Amino acid sequence: MAGRRTITIIGGGVIGLTAAYTLVREGHEITLIERGEDIGQEASFANGGQLSYRYVSPLADAGVTRDALGWLLRPHSPIALRLRADPGQWRWLLAFLLACNRRTNRENAAILLDLALSGQTELQVWRNAGLEDFLWRRPGKLVLYRTASIFRKAARSITDPARQRALSPTECVAVEPAFAGLQPRLAGGLFSPEDEVGDCFLFCKALRKALAAQPGFRLVRGTAGLTPGMGGRCTVSVDGQPFETDLVILAAGLASRALGRPLGLDLPLYGLKGYSLTTRPQPGILPSVSVTDYDNRVVYAGLGDRLRVAAMVDIGTEETTPDPRRLADLRALVAATLPGALGQGEDAPWAGLRPATPTGVPIIARTRYDNLLLNVGHGALGFTLSVGSALRLKEIVAGADDRAIG
Repeated sequence: MAGRRTITIIGGGVIGLTAAYTLVREGHEITLIERGEDIGQEASFANGGQLSYRYVSPLADAGVTRDALGWLLRPHSPIALRLRADPGQWRWLLAFLLACNRRTNRENAAILLDLALSGQTELQVWRNAGLEDFLWRRPGKLVLYRTASIFRKAARSITDPARQRALSPTECVAVEPAFAGLQPRLAGGLFSPEDEVGDCFLFCKALRKALAAQPGFRLVRGTAGLTPGMGGRCTVSVDGQPFETDLVILAAGLASRALGRPLGLDLPLYGLKGYSLTTRPQPGILPSVSVTDYDNRVVYAGLGDRLRVAAMVDIGTEETTPDPRRLADLRALVAATLPGALGQGEDAPWAGLRPATPTGVPIIARTRYDNLLLNVGHGALGFTLSVGSALRLKEIVAGADDRAIG
């Protein structure tokens, strides 16, 4: 496919917005359909804020099944599983278990790393072109390990010592003094000085502002629908009314499952519920470096004068209301790990569903419908992978790359 196209993108989160910005800059006419009152209101709204370009290994890996059983049996675990009479859940879990081996993990991690690093380079281009006001910084990322065997395994996985290095507990505290209280309990850490942070929702707003200045862009609020059409194509509707377009890109997160069903597409997506708190810490507490407490699966990112703390995976619920018990667990863990981070008890709790594939690799591909492309399944890495995924879509739209991801 070459030349100027009219392209409709369904979904106004970070995945749909980055695709829209990439393609409108290529000269295409873009319509973005968003069902909500505003863009970026679901999984993009209050995520961890980390652009963890060098930490994109999928959750599915050798040993994860054993570790997960330990988590599930542990009170206040970072992972909670609620089994349901839902064939979709069981199919997803089975596919996840089949992906839990070292070879598959390495292959998929290489795909994710390529997407992530290409996106990091392109985001710098966008920033140079004037995209700003989303609290972007490049402070580096520090992953803290409390268990010696896990730290040694992580240290052995370093392939580029110039961009990632192993640190002793003393060196970890030197990089980020805010976590000095953890030093006696640390086995070590990995530090990647080129990783970044930003506010994903503000990034979405910055993209919308930049798109609004493009004559080839329009935002339509309404409920999209997809149905089979003639000649191997699908048809699009908005609030029940037909909508003409050359191409359709489905980028609606977890809602993509329902949108794909009338087309016979059984998208392997499942919602992994995550939580976050946004606080204004007491003076001197706000970390400068982006930090991950690996053993507890908690991330800390300083965004302006605020701290974003994100954690937990709840599997088996599609309810986005924060669970008070899980929030209490998160607050207690933050208070023990980074005293003073919760300020005077003022925090903004949030929960959202991360649309994940079993392998952790997003689906960026054509479909059996000539005019329909997919950009779905980014899980907890939507912010990190969004720009690289948009670049891959650009190649597919231009006919330069027909390889499917996912």
